[in-house]
Amino acid sequence: MAERSFKKEVQQLRIPAGEEFRGEGILAITKALLQSGVGYVGGYQGSPISHLMDVLADANEILQELDVHFETSASEATAAAMLAASVMYPIRGAVTWKSTVGTNVASDALANLASGGVTGGALIIIGEDYGEGSSIMQERSHAFAMKSQMWLLDPRPNLESIVQSVEDGFELSEASNTPVMLQVRIRSCHVHGRFITKENKRPRYTLKQALENPVRDTTRIVLPPASFQHEHEKIQQRWPAAVKFIRERKLNEFFDGDFKDIGLILQGGLYNGVIRALQLLGLADSYGNSRIPMYVMNVTYPVIDEEVVQFCEGKRAVLMLEEGQPDYIEQNLHAILRKAGVATHLSGKDVLPMAGEYTTAAMKTGIEAFLKAQQPDALATHEAVAADEVAEAAAAQVVPVAKAKPAAVPITFHPKVKALADVVPPRPAGFCVGCPERPIFAAMKLAEADLGEHHVSCDIGCHLFSILPPFNLGATTMGYGLGAASSSAFNVKTGKRSISVMGDGGFWHNGLTSGIANAVFNKNDGVIVIVDNYYSSATGGQDIPSSRADNPDRSTKNPIEAAIKGAGVKWVRTIDRTYDVARMRDTLEEALTTTTDGPKVIIAQSECMLNRQRREKPIFTKKVKAGERAVKERFGVDPDVCTGDHACIRLSGCPSLSVKDSGDPLKEDPVAHVDSGCVGCGNCGEVAEAAVLCPSFYRADIIHNPTGGDRFIAKIRSAVIGWLQRRRAARLAQYAL
Repeated sequence: MAERSFKKEVQQLRIPAGEEFRGEGILAITKALLQSGVGYVGGYQGSPISHLMDVLADANEILQELDVHFETSASEATAAAMLAASVMYPIRGAVTWKSTVGTNVASDALANLASGGVTGGALIIIGEDYGEGSSIMQERSHAFAMKSQMWLLDPRPNLESIVQSVEDGFELSEASNTPVMLQVRIRSCHVHGRFITKENKRPRYTLKQALENPVRDTTRIVLPPASFQHEHEKIQQRWPAAVKFIRERKLNEFFDGDFKDIGLILQGGLYNGVIRALQLLGLADSYGNSRIPMYVMNVTYPVIDEEVVQFCEGKRAVLMLEEGQPDYIEQNLHAILRKAGVATHLSGKDVLPMAGEYTTAAMKTGIEAFLKAQQPDALATHEAVAADEVAEAAAAQVVPVAKAKPAAVPITFHPKVKALADVVPPRPAGFCVGCPERPIFAAMKLAEADLGEHHVSCDIGCHLFSILPPFNLGATTMGYGLGAASSSAFNVKTGKRSISVMGDGGFWHNGLTSGIANAVFNKNDGVIVIVDNYYSSATGGQDIPSSRADNPDRSTKNPIEAAIKGAGVKWVRTIDRTYDVARMRDTLEEALTTTTDGPKVIIAQSECMLNRQRREKPIFTKKVKAGERAVKERFGVDPDVCTGDHACIRLSGCPSLSVKDSGDPLKEDPVAHVDSGCVGCGNCGEVAEAAVLCPSFYRADIIHNPTGGDRFIAKIRSAVIGWLQRRRAARLAQYAL
């Protein structure tokens, strides 16, 4: 069950040629693939590209109608290796994943693919997860493109440019026999817009034809002596062919402006932000017309020397806007200009941040600093006037056009918004309300109280939030499915065992071989906790081999326990309800103290609460609307019983578990409170019981469309409770002073 369904939106993929397509970037990329005659598509989900995999899955029927094969790959390496179909055959193939982590995983297959080259067009659509909101290390895919000499497209963030880049990417790949990377950033993936469609195409050469007519060309295989020639082929044949194609097809764009002595060179993906920054400086209008000439690099590798020289000649200074570090493009431009004898001054990281995301504010500051040094009069804009009367007067020829400069618009924030940062404390990222992983780490904290602290190796996934408060567990995270592998060095005889954690998605991605099999082979004595929440939850809730859902296109319901035992693990415990905190704690303590040799594996199972809510809410709502009886569980805290020590919060951290004023003048500390966001998982009560805290938690069943029996029982309860309350009030009155 994916985070979002695109069943309705994918019908737009059937739109015939010449009509207007409206939607977001992810959907437009899918349409572009079909228009390009792609033969097969694969990939691995991960922000910001998860929705592309979801769209492809929901559009599988349409893909099959066009003889396009689609599959969800087990990992990014699997997806990259899938492109081998384009090595010997003229079949267009595309794969996608989150970068840079996905590119790192896929690097072995990609390097071999780039070395031998391709016959059919091979396109790698990478979701560049960089900067604010990123969940990975801050690196760039540009380095990999340079290392393996694969061409890197970075189109302007609008649907027309993105769609065109998909089509150009396939043609560039075929023209140069080289795989092409198409980089789409977070904003590109989710930008909305429109474009005029072309007809969907069946693959000109299908996978079926390839199987029936096998081809073998040893010059494409990465094996000596052919592999020694691949490097020469890249430089002598593929590179010149790519440069020729890029120049002739004008993939990079030149935009003219008023100021002839200065210019901006920028990555295509930064275009929207640069235009907005220029607008705020009064140097561009709302239609994207810039007063400063721009050279937009929709292809950031290879850099086209002739185009750079052409743009810079006759200019006193240019500014290179390159997001991230190292400054690969800026260094390349310095070399190009010096070798060509062009004296144009090149600015870049001297006025722009060396690292970090290039937001509109960052680019505005950098461009402003560049202009102050090189063209101060460009900043002499007039004061902003209602409806921009100066510009209107210029249009009416009332004042000379030269004086009608746009107004500079400063970036301002409301004082109260700024003051919030001083009042509202920062809130660390954490588990969702009702997350079944929260009780696992509550149990780990309880086990820690009994047995002392242990080294904990974490993994990529939702469970990584255990590193943050209130659990503060975990020392390292090395990669997806590498939780167990990252504790392998601690396989030494001592009084304590290491603990490692991985999710079910990480287990199937990489953890079974690099973690479990490695631990068995090396007789590792540590404890491995596998969080089985039925989905690849951190990437949006996609199905995986161990999912419990019935999937018509995939094989599910393959138990993790069977795979682990097949790998040779002898000590395995499966807990089918993680919310049983006491059982989780006892099992952890058993694993940490048993005399059994070899890896100890605990499989902690409970359905991801987000996906469970997505699955159950429509059913519940339908029942209520139909007048059927439906029960919703909620938990609460009795303020009269709660002591206000907040131990339950320290062992839970659930966003719905908060505090409120007790209402009792004798209780100065606020009491625990469960707000309306509660989903009734019961974790807070279980933690309270396992930790021997307090009995202040209670469960309430909210009944929709109650039956006659429900109403009768409610009357009996009200009568009994009312009688007890009246008796208590009478006794208090009797003994009152």
